[in-house]
Amino acid sequence: MTSSDRGATRAAARRLHRELLQWLLASAYPLWAKRGYDHERGGFHERLTADGPVAADPRRARVQVRQVYCFARGPTLGWHADPVPLITQGLEYFFARYRRPDGLFRTLCAADGTPLDERALLYDQAFVLLALAESRKVLGPQPWLLAEARALMATITRRLKRAGPGFDSGLPERQPLLSNPHMHLLEAALAWRATSDEPLWGALAADIVALALEHLIEVRSGAVLERFGEDWAPSTDRLVEPGHLFEWAWLLLRSGTGGRSAAAALRLVAIGEEHGVHRGVAVNALAEDFSVHDGQARLWPQTERLKATARLAVEDGRYWVAAAESAQALLRYLTTAADGLWYDCLKVDGCFIEEPAPASSFYHIVGAIAELGSALTAEPDQVTRG
Repeated sequence: MTSSDRGATRAAARRLHRELLQWLLASAYPLWAKRGYDHERGGFHERLTADGPVAADPRRARVQVRQVYCFARGPTLGWHADPVPLITQGLEYFFARYRRPDGLFRTLCAADGTPLDERALLYDQAFVLLALAESRKVLGPQPWLLAEARALMATITRRLKRAGPGFDSGLPERQPLLSNPHMHLLEAALAWRATSDEPLWGALAADIVALALEHLIEVRSGAVLERFGEDWAPSTDRLVEPGHLFEWAWLLLRSGTGGRSAAAALRLVAIGEEHGVHRGVAVNALAEDFSVHDGQARLWPQTERLKATARLAVEDGRYWVAAAESAQALLRYLTTAADGLWYDCLKVDGCFIEEPAPASSFYHIVGAIAELGSALTAEPDQVTRG
C-alpha cells in the first residue's frame, strides 16, 4: 500500500468518524438519556423501540452499570448535557437493588427491583468496577467511588479467586472457567490504573495479561478460546469468537506490556481479519479450524474490530483499511428508521433482524467511536501506553 493509499483510507476513516460522532451526540445520547432511563422507578431500560422502552423487561446488572459507563464518557466525546444525574441516580438504583449480602452483585432484577436471579457472575462484577472508574472522571475523586471499588475487588478476591491463576466464573456455579469475564476485568483494571496510583490495579492487569498469554490463548493457533475446565484445559467446545479476538487484542495493546503481548495481539487481529470477516462484517463464531460456525453478525463484533484496528493503525497505516471498513459496517447497524436506535444482528442473507434495540450495545458503540477518534488524533507513541 502506498502512502497516498494510506492517506486516502485514513481520510475515509475520518469522514466516517464524523458521521458516527454526529449520530452519537445528536441522536443516541439524547434519546437514551430521555427514554432509556426509567424516570419513574429508576434504573435503565433493557431495550428501546421507536415507540419507547420495553418497560416490562427484566433488568440485567451488566446493563445498569454499562449505561452508567456510557453517560460518564459523554462529556469527553462532546455531549453537552449534564450526565451527573444519570450517573448518580443510576449507581444509587443499582447499589440499592443488586447488592447481595456478601458484597457481590446479583445478576438480574425485575423492572420493579424485585430480585430474580441471585447468582453473582464475575462478568457483572467487572462492569461494576469499570463503571466506578469511568464515573470518577465526571464526579471527581470522591472517596466513596474508590471505597466501593476497593471493597468489591476485595470481595471478588475472597469469594472468586482461584488457588492458581484467574477467577471462578461466579457463584454458586464456579465452572466452566471463562475467558470473557477476565477480559472485562482486565478492561476495568486498566481503567482504574489510569485514574488511580494504587498498585492493586496494575497488578491485577498484569496477572490477567499473564493468564491470557499462558492459558487463554492457544499456543498452536494463536486464537483465544472461550471455555475451560478446572486446570484451564480448553473445553471440547473450542469455538472462536472473532469479536473477542479483536477485543482481547485491543486490551493487550492497551496494557503497555509490549513484547509477547503485542505479538499475541497482532496474531489475534490477523486471525480475525483473515477468517472472521465475511461480506465486510465480523461474524459471530468460527469453528476450531477457523471455518464459519455462525455466519450471522451481531453489532458488537464490529465495534471491537474497529477498536483494535484503529489502535493498530496509528503505528501501522495499513490498518486504516480495516478500521475504515469496520466504521462503515458499524454505520450500517446505526442507520435505522428511528434516530438513535440500532440493529443488533445482521443475518447471512444481508438483512437485519427487526427487534428492539438492546441497551447493552451502547457500551460497545460509545467505546468504538471514542477509540476511532483517539486514533485519528494520536501521536504514534501515545497509543501503546494505553
